Amino acid sequence: MTTPHADGGPVAPLAIAAQRGNSTVLRIVLGAQLRRLREQRGIRLEEAGYAIRASHSKVSRMELGRVGFRLRDVADLLTLYGVTDDADREPLLSLVDRANLAGWWHNYSDVLPAWFETYVSLEEAATGIRNYEVQFVPGLLQSEGYARAVVQLGFPSATPAEVDRRVRLRLARQRLLHRPDPPRLWAVLDEAVLRRPLGGVEAMCEQIDHILEALELPNVTVQIVPFSVGGHAAAGGPFSILRFSQPDLPDVVYMEQLTSAVYLEKRDDVDRYLEVMERLCIEAEPATRTREILLGIREGFRSRSTAP
Repeated sequence: MTTPHADGGPVAPLAIAAQRGNSTVLRIVLGAQLRRLREQRGIRLEEAGYAIRASHSKVSRMELGRVGFRLRDVADLLTLYGVTDDADREPLLSLVDRANLAGWWHNYSDVLPAWFETYVSLEEAATGIRNYEVQFVPGLLQSEGYARAVVQLGFPSATPAEVDRRVRLRLARQRLLHRPDPPRLWAVLDEAVLRRPLGGVEAMCEQIDHILEALELPNVTVQIVPFSVGGHAAAGGPFSILRFSQPDLPDVVYMEQLTSAVYLEKRDDVDRYLEVMERLCIEAEPATRTREILLGIREGFRSRSTAP
């Protein structure tokens, strides 16, 4: 089903993939459709806000998918934008309820800050996830013991119950790698990530074994940037790039900070990080050597633990 141009011609149909998307993705898709319709009609944000008895800033947030939708507001906007045929309105209106549904991660709202909730929901919807890490193993590849050590390092005053909740959340995210339609995960790790004995020697051996098991999955690739490379392309720090099948969703670059995160989606910004990621993959050891390198590092940890 299509929605009309201002001149009566069709625009691209709602992405079929959106039918399988989570609530965050559906909000972004619906918001993008509403923005396109408004711009095609030459209607200003202020006019759209007046039509739904709201401010122009609320309409802007709706178009960016950053707030929930009310069925009445979407219906009124469609009328304003000239979408009056029921057959054209229904695909958009049918998204409203699904776009407001809570994802599984909302069960962890007590330990999930809003700035990271967005990442978890986008991660769940991504078809491709590329990580570069310089200090920690990526969350999607962390073993339970290693995840616990990371949480305790980041939240030293957390109660045991809170630590358990945060660890369970991290492990729950990993289920997406095993689902029938998993995303492609490609992680590039600085050698320091694997050499630093976070949680102790046993925890690191367990962590390396966990990565080795993950490498058995056809959708997981890991490369290691050795110390011998010296300085390299990603001197600015760790980042992730998320890719989606929905045409209304651009690639997103995610960079985590101590108490917040940065999301980049402008084409020039994303292209810059894609270039850096490609150079990292060239500078890193080939993926065919990852297993050998991991086994060597694990052996070094085990030798250390048995040394007199």
